[in-house]
Amino acid sequence: EVQLVESGGGLVQTGGSLRLSCAASGFRFGDYAMGWFRQAPGKERERVSCINNYDASTYYADSVKGRFTVSSDNAKNTMYLQMNNLNPEDTAVYYCTADQYPCMVVVDNFASWGQGTQVTVSS
Repeated sequence: EVQLVESGGGLVQTGGSLRLSCAASGFRFGDYAMGWFRQAPGKERERVSCINNYDASTYYADSVKGRFTVSSDNAKNTMYLQMNNLNPEDTAVYYCTADQYPCMVVVDNFASWGQGTQVTVSS
């Protein structure tokens, strides 16, 4: 059974940083694509970033390019999202996702989702 557990969310001021973690189990971590999504109240869900663990290729939404960095530690079965220069528009619940298909194929239709972690950026 695939399990994804996010951590690292919290409250931060504008311009601050946070690092989210996603601990994964139940699948061959190095063979999967993994993504970060976010959803704010009243807004559509947005794919923030994606990483193909087998070659570390990455993808980002335009809204976070240059500020967020996704990475994976295949030895620890953990994915990270380093978020810098945060602003109130980044406030949302952030979800970790995983799928056996590559980022460019799965797009938004990831098979497995974590429970989410709240990120709040104050102005």
